[in-house]
Amino acid sequence: MNVRRCIVGAVLALSSAAAAGPMARAAASPLPGASAASPLPGASAASPLPGASAASPLPGASAASLLPGASAAPLLRPASSLDLSELRAFLQRIAGDKASSFEVAWIPPEHGKDVFELEQRRSKIILKGNNGLSVASALQYYLRNYCHCLITWGEHPALPSVLPPVSQRVHRVTPYTYRYYLNYCTFNYSMAWWDWNRWQQEIDWMALNGINMPLALTGEEAIWDEVYTDMGFTREELDRFFCGPAYFSWFWMGNIDAWGGPLPAHWMVTHKALQQKILQAERSMGMTPVLPAFTGHVPPSFASRFPGAKVKKTNWGAGFDDVCILDPSDPLFESIGRKFIETQTRAYGTDHLYSADSFNENVPPTNDSAYLSAMSKKVYASMAGADPAAVWVMQGWMFHYNASFWGQPQIQALLRAVPDDQMILLDLYSESHPVWNRTDAYYGKPWIWNMLHNFGGNISLWGRMSAVAGGPHAAGSGASAASGKMAGIGLTMEGIEQNPALYQLMLDNVWTDSAIDLHAWLDAYALQRYGQYNEQARRAWHLLDSTVYDGGLGEGGPESIIVARPTTDVWADRVRTKLDYKPRDLVRAWSMLVAASDSLGANDAFQYDLVDVTRQVLANYATPLQQKWVLAYLQHDLSAFDRYSDAFIALMSDMDSLLSTRKEFLLGRWIGDARRCGADTAEANLYEKNARDLITLWGDKESGLHEYSCRQWSGLIWSFYLPRWAWYFADVRGKIITGARMETDDVDRRIRDWEWNWVNAHDITYPEKPSGDPVAVVKALYKKYVPLVDQ
Repeated sequence: MNVRRCIVGAVLALSSAAAAGPMARAAASPLPGASAASPLPGASAASPLPGASAASPLPGASAASLLPGASAAPLLRPASSLDLSELRAFLQRIAGDKASSFEVAWIPPEHGKDVFELEQRRSKIILKGNNGLSVASALQYYLRNYCHCLITWGEHPALPSVLPPVSQRVHRVTPYTYRYYLNYCTFNYSMAWWDWNRWQQEIDWMALNGINMPLALTGEEAIWDEVYTDMGFTREELDRFFCGPAYFSWFWMGNIDAWGGPLPAHWMVTHKALQQKILQAERSMGMTPVLPAFTGHVPPSFASRFPGAKVKKTNWGAGFDDVCILDPSDPLFESIGRKFIETQTRAYGTDHLYSADSFNENVPPTNDSAYLSAMSKKVYASMAGADPAAVWVMQGWMFHYNASFWGQPQIQALLRAVPDDQMILLDLYSESHPVWNRTDAYYGKPWIWNMLHNFGGNISLWGRMSAVAGGPHAAGSGASAASGKMAGIGLTMEGIEQNPALYQLMLDNVWTDSAIDLHAWLDAYALQRYGQYNEQARRAWHLLDSTVYDGGLGEGGPESIIVARPTTDVWADRVRTKLDYKPRDLVRAWSMLVAASDSLGANDAFQYDLVDVTRQVLANYATPLQQKWVLAYLQHDLSAFDRYSDAFIALMSDMDSLLSTRKEFLLGRWIGDARRCGADTAEANLYEKNARDLITLWGDKESGLHEYSCRQWSGLIWSFYLPRWAWYFADVRGKIITGARMETDDVDRRIRDWEWNWVNAHDITYPEKPSGDPVAVVKALYKKYVPLVDQ
């Protein structure tokens, strides 16, 4: 391409409200089915246990539904609950025309823990479990270890034409009572625009992996609306309270009001119904969803309507307005909290697990232990007043985020005010920054070891595999007396649908009571993910483990300088580029995957990994390339500046073309899903603005959170990141020619105006389907870039 022409075109685009017009994309061709395979060699398939009891016949009774009006359920599902109709539908979704090859049977839990068994009975494969998710986990075990078929986010490979037999009975018991899933932020960074079909896929994936304690926040705005409407607040008052759909997480946590709104009534109606379907599906598989409780966040006009109320204003920062928080000592706090749970229970039922974080990324007004203890008692009382069986599920994030405030006396005061069996702590960031080991395991409270890993839904190959493979067992084993009442493990990432290997590794702790042998696990994973053995792919995964997955303690993975606001600095504002490994070592893994593409290129999961590793190699190369044009600028070398700035733009264009070959990396899907949530054009436009804003500026054009949720997506690169850099290069080039001083503030101001115009635009239809052959595109880029990056 003519890069100079690209720069000129992009500069012209910056002067308008939107970049270039829509780009047509062709749909990807279907993938061939996987071939039949023998059971996984070297896998940890268990031999039959001499003392194991035979499975009892499947009881005819199904699990009780907890739809509106149903009675409260116990904390854990009844041991004998299997929903036959749901399991038949589940098998049909996962196994398709092979569903009739499987039969389901109930077995009792062991020592109060979930259990599954897998065996062959004549022509049938028998899946046994004490609940739906245990049965699903038995199916997952079979698919992975016998069929070499691994279902992850976005990949659902076909089963073999002939199902391999189960040679010996498999028996597994989880050591963990709770397997927690989701973070408040996940509901926006990844799930903001999900419909029922996408939720059904996620619930199936949760069941396959043994998750039994999902956070369930969808549709909560309808509950808030009913509570505050009943208290007399007008529609106008609530319009100044409710935020837009992309920002609910921070509204629920009491950080912001109104941003991205006003919220249409249609959204509340549809998502209340969606939440009821989500909860019914989760409960039918034996899960115990966690619903929110009241934490004091009230409408801005609350003090005017209730003049004597103890309302304080607090500010989250990042340029947002103050929000109003009702003090727990105010009598209204307990009554509103009780009303909130009663209203929620009528709509959604209850499993008695309630999430509440009174000071998420905000500091209490005092560090006085007596105040913190009294506040904690009041918050719990507001739950227990409506539900005497209430269990408070608290995120431990604030103890890390505001560690200078939360010393041991403050944490003890907060936690010890609530009975031990009525509170569960989420150690949110255990793999990198645990809190349990500096709080005497949360002073006797049950707690859960979690992997946070991802911030903002950003795209980066990164993680700490060794910490994930051994950390849960090391914390919960008998050798660690300091672990107290560790009761489970979980995933608390801010964004999903990235780094599937790391998340599978973490979830594989669910059904093992020992540390995972990472070397053997990687060998098995390469086979299961691609459906066949390939030596180059196997070796590549071991290199990935020693590079991108041997990460440090930074908050999330390194990003690329291309997503930063243009700068001459290596350390851009809000964009981290420091790597924990040598880029050349990742190139070796890339070379191995390219070599494996001749054998594995038709496999969908392999295509994703090949594109993702290529993306990371190119993203890494952007930094040394940036430093070359920066040096040329400093030396007033116009020829070198043109050469390297052209190469930088070309790199971005190549990345966009690469990412356009995979559905997972398309801006068009994100915006298209948002627009489809709207009942009319006005709503669709509002949701599109929410969708655009969250992944770019996060707030207004002066937002301090810009690029926090940056994405390396096709469409976002060519219409947002590339034009910003092109304008910047044109400005710098002019300074080199004239010798004028570069005024960064002036450039930034103009770029911010253009960014805000982009956020508010609706005149581009971005492709929602991938185009091009991923393997062919990668091979062409490998030929072009490997001489440049392998240095």
